[in-house]
Amino acid sequence: MKKDIHPDYHFINVKMTDGTVLQMRSTWGKEGDTMSLDIDPTVHPAWTGGGTRLMDAGGRVSKFKNKYAGLGF
Repeated sequence: MKKDIHPDYHFINVKMTDGTVLQMRSTWGKEGDTMSLDIDPTVHPAWTGGGTRLMDAGGRVSKFKNKYAGLGF
């Protein structure tokens, strides 16, 4: 590896929305800084994969299913 081209990788405190504080390594901020999260990744559907729904805007899904109903889908 080349010297002096990589960012400093150090420990920071990450404050979750419920008040708990985790210590993680990051390139963000300086050693010992605290990052406060607005969205908690332990419960947000973007990270947990929960609640995926198929939105049928204007009947497009129904139209597709009717069009290709005989193809074995």
